[in-house]
Amino acid sequence: MIERIETGQRMSKVVKHNGVAYLCGQVGDGATVAEQTRDCLSRVEALLDRAGSSPDRMLTAIIWLADMADFAEMNAVWDAWVPEGHAPARACGEAKLARPDLKVEIIVSAAC
Repeated sequence: MIERIETGQRMSKVVKHNGVAYLCGQVGDGATVAEQTRDCLSRVEALLDRAGSSPDRMLTAIIWLADMADFAEMNAVWDAWVPEGHAPARACGEAKLARPDLKVEIIVSAAC
């Protein structure tokens, strides 16, 4: 069975299948990459909760940065947020994001 949460014409915020929750890419508000990362991760956490999961059940994370020069600043926020001993498999790359003010986008899948 496939369950979709907050489904619109273009995408669902979460798709659950076979005990895994797949979140759409999350972005955050703020002027700095640290502020945007904190807000983005709070949105990830809220969606994981709605899906019946949590950060300690993350399987994978894909992080897109508008500028890899922000890697250390984003990682400082990420490292403080990820539950110790529960880091997911992760990739991080640079990409042109949907709006010029965006600095980070995070895509997560988690067991539920």
